[in-house]
Amino acid sequence: MVKETIRVYARVKPPGRRQQAGIYSVDDDEKSLSSLEIIVPRDLADGFVNNKRESYKFKFQKIFDQEAKQDVVFDSIAKPVAECVLAGYNGTIFAYGQTGSGKTFTITGGAERYSDRGIIPRTLSYIFDQLRKDSSKVYTTHVSYLEIYNECGYDLLDPRHEASRLEDLPKVTIMEDPDQNIHLKNLSLQQATNEEEALNLLFLGDTNRMIAETPMNQASTRSHCIFTIHISSKEPGSATIRRSKLHLVDLAGSERVAKTGVGGHLLTEAKYINLSLHYLEQVIIALAEKNRSHIPYRNSMMTSVLRDSLGGNCMTTMIATLSLDKRNIDESLSTCRFAQRVALIKNEAVLNEEMDPKLMIVQLKKEIQELKDELALVTGKERTSELSQDELLQLDELIETFLEDNDPDSTLDVGADMRKIKYCFVHVKQLMNHSKISDKKLLSQHISEEKNTNKEAGEEELKKLKELLQQRDNEINILVNMLKKEKKKAQDALFQLNATSAGSTVLEQSHSINLEESQSPSSCFSLKEAKDFSSSVHRLPFLSRQTGGKMSLGCQEAFEVFKRDHADSITIEDHKQLLNQRFTEAKCLGEKLNEVRNKINHLKGEINQRHIQRAALAISSPSEELYTLDPVEEKLRTQIEEEKKRYKTMFNRLKGLKVEIEHLQLLMEKVKVKLQKDFEVWWSEESINLQQENPEMVSSPNTTTVYPRFIKSSQHLSTSSFSETTRVSPNEDPAGKNNSITSNNPTLKTRTPPISSTSIPLTGDSQADADILAFIKARQNILQKKGLGNK
Repeated sequence: MVKETIRVYARVKPPGRRQQAGIYSVDDDEKSLSSLEIIVPRDLADGFVNNKRESYKFKFQKIFDQEAKQDVVFDSIAKPVAECVLAGYNGTIFAYGQTGSGKTFTITGGAERYSDRGIIPRTLSYIFDQLRKDSSKVYTTHVSYLEIYNECGYDLLDPRHEASRLEDLPKVTIMEDPDQNIHLKNLSLQQATNEEEALNLLFLGDTNRMIAETPMNQASTRSHCIFTIHISSKEPGSATIRRSKLHLVDLAGSERVAKTGVGGHLLTEAKYINLSLHYLEQVIIALAEKNRSHIPYRNSMMTSVLRDSLGGNCMTTMIATLSLDKRNIDESLSTCRFAQRVALIKNEAVLNEEMDPKLMIVQLKKEIQELKDELALVTGKERTSELSQDELLQLDELIETFLEDNDPDSTLDVGADMRKIKYCFVHVKQLMNHSKISDKKLLSQHISEEKNTNKEAGEEELKKLKELLQQRDNEINILVNMLKKEKKKAQDALFQLNATSAGSTVLEQSHSINLEESQSPSSCFSLKEAKDFSSSVHRLPFLSRQTGGKMSLGCQEAFEVFKRDHADSITIEDHKQLLNQRFTEAKCLGEKLNEVRNKINHLKGEINQRHIQRAALAISSPSEELYTLDPVEEKLRTQIEEEKKRYKTMFNRLKGLKVEIEHLQLLMEKVKVKLQKDFEVWWSEESINLQQENPEMVSSPNTTTVYPRFIKSSQHLSTSSFSETTRVSPNEDPAGKNNSITSNNPTLKTRTPPISSTSIPLTGDSQADADILAFIKARQNILQKKGLGNK
């Protein structure tokens, strides 16, 4: 691999008869690079004060002055590149300059004298001369000639066409393979065995080139032309082939339309020429930048074809042609600047060697046959591509014996024959796959049997659940009928009380007044006791027999009543209020912190804006005041510091609130846990007391605690019955005609005959029957305290 920058040369064209020569000087130093100095005198029309540069210096590998001959140019520029191409490297030589600066003369040459031959014919002569001298290798030479006119490619050497117009030539298109190698479709490769054939092809292509007369050049080439020489070499008996190619590029000249004044078809050509050269300059600029990731090769056809020549696998040389007359001095300066940018590009040229596939196949076949002969000589047997039937049967027996052997140290010995080894592996693999398929079938059958078993078990469980649901529906219907009967009895008792109070006398009214005075405390006590009992009934939860730990609806209501009357409820409410206050304060602090942060960012933006304004002002009108401290900026920085202190204070306060909120939440959690434990203790005590007061309700010896299950309905019934009895007027006799009123004992005395448990319909379930009896007992206690008895 050869790494080097593109070599750049300059050639100065002699001025014409009517052209005024510009002022320039050439400094040729053999040890270092040559330098070209162009003098541009100031124009008096610009005024006395004129700061334009007068001197421009550019460095080149070598500068060819006006008297330089074509053979000197070839020996210095093209000959080293041609030698590298013969050694197996790719090469490119291209000329760049404005129109009429001598590019075509340098690359192709003039037609008047034999000594005016350009780089292309001299390179062909040198290459074929070297090929004729070197008899150690076999060389093959091909030639192609591509013209790019108005961004369209044409093959100038197509043998099937005798074109009278450029449009009649076959168009060349660009194709790219996955390795990003460029291939030109429809571009023919013509074999040239000697110099004469190659020159004839060159002259054929030159006659088909697009040439036109412009105000700056009588024979201006209006297209880019790329003449390529393809060389392949191979030593006799070797499988290595070296392939190289040499691009000789004649670019069309750039021109300023305002200066030339062309129009019509020439104007269209000029636009395409300038555009393609502009894309070429974009590629050169991108390659000169170190950190550039994308190189725009695909912008034009010319840069796509020359991808390897620009920053790729190629040894590239550029010739900058200059026309240093006063009229074209600006264009010459632009050409020199372009050349300096090209000189910064580094190429990596690689020796292009590849293996000849045909020769490699022949060698491999020969080597295989030799190995077969050696193997037959060692083993004493002729090897065929396939095993015989007897050998296959023998291998099957060996494999079966090896698989049935339980000894872990047993081995399968088939010799050093790779055919037998491969067959054993294939046979064992088939056996393994067969066993896997059988295992899958057994597994699928087992899964189907499990599904059927699970389906039968699910159907049995569903049947049991349906029976249990039907039993619960029967229990609910029985309890609903009982509740209706009890409600009807309570309404009948109230109706009888109202009828009895209507027939009372005036004396009874006076006694009832005294009775009211003496009875009011006991009535109030009875009312209070009834309310306490009713509230205690509300506290009775629906304790579920299921093991889940979840409260039923009644248990939740009892817990709410217990929580309201508990001593810690005030503490919980205080903590809630304080926690809400702290949350509100923290929210306000958070909003204020966001406002302060936004204000700090706004002040920083103002400082940046101030910096930009001062920088712009320093560029437009520099002065010493701009480098002093800005009072506005100092004021903004002071405000930022104050806002930062304020932000820090509020942030610390917010952190303190966070700690306080977490502490309050922990306290509330502890109080809630304590309240829950107190409720569980209270509920257990209530259940034990109810069991001790009514031991006859426990019908099952396995049941130790009676839990009422239908308190919600009983609450509704007891509350409605109790409210109806409390609405009775104190002037009425609540005991009826069977009750006696005395002055010594003003309280009501009633006798309620006990209700026999045999008259109550039961369900047959021990726990459900215990709940029903508990409900009836609770109702009797309420009626006894109000004096209604069993009415």
